[in-house]
Amino acid sequence: MEYQYPIDYHWSTDEIVDVIAFFETIEKAYENGVERDAVMKSYRRFKEIVPSKAEEKTICGEFEEMSGYSSYRTIKKAKEASSGDKIKMK
Repeated sequence: MEYQYPIDYHWSTDEIVDVIAFFETIEKAYENGVERDAVMKSYRRFKEIVPSKAEEKTICGEFEEMSGYSSYRTIKKAKEASSGDKIKMK
C-alpha cells in the first residue's frame, strides 16, 4: 500500500481507527474477499462517524482515487448479498 487513508483530524483516535478499519475491509473485498456481515458492520460504524452523505462521498472518493478501490460499489454489493455471503470485488 503506497497511499494514505483520507481522515479528518477532528475525529477522535478511536474514530480514526474505525474509519481506517472500514477502508481496510474495502481493500480485503478486492484482494481476498470478505464476509458480507463484516463489510456491513464496518460500514455502519463508518456512518456513525461520517453521517453526511456528501462527506461520505468526498471521503470515499478520495480513497478510491488513491487506491482504485470503490467503497460505493463494495457497499452496494454487500447490501444486495445475503448474510453469510462472501463479498469479492473485481
